[in-house]
Amino acid sequence: QVQLVESGGGLVQAEGSLRLSCASSGGTFSRYVMGWFRQAPGKEREFVATISWSGSREYYADSVKGRFTISRDNAKNTVYLQMSSLKPEDTAVYYCAAGLSIATLNKGTTDYWGQGTQVTVSS
Repeated sequence: QVQLVESGGGLVQAEGSLRLSCASSGGTFSRYVMGWFRQAPGKEREFVATISWSGSREYYADSVKGRFTISRDNAKNTVYLQMSSLKPEDTAVYYCAAGLSIATLNKGTTDYWGQGTQVTVSS
């Protein structure tokens, strides 16, 4: 059973940067594709980014492309989300997720979610 724990959220001013981390345990990390999703108040959870098992392929939502970078360290069982040029509309709870394929994880179809970390961007 995969367990995911996010960290690194906080309050940041617009145009600032934050790096989120997600530590995985309880499974073979390198066998899972990993991703980040977010949910703003009053909105549905949405896809942010995913990364393949090896880290060779990355996928991003149009809203974050060019500003966010997903990466993973299989030796540390950790996936990261580097967020730059943050905007107030990036304010949300950010969730880490693990899945068995990019196709299903991009749709948010997985049983493996972290508890979330709050990111607040002030204008």
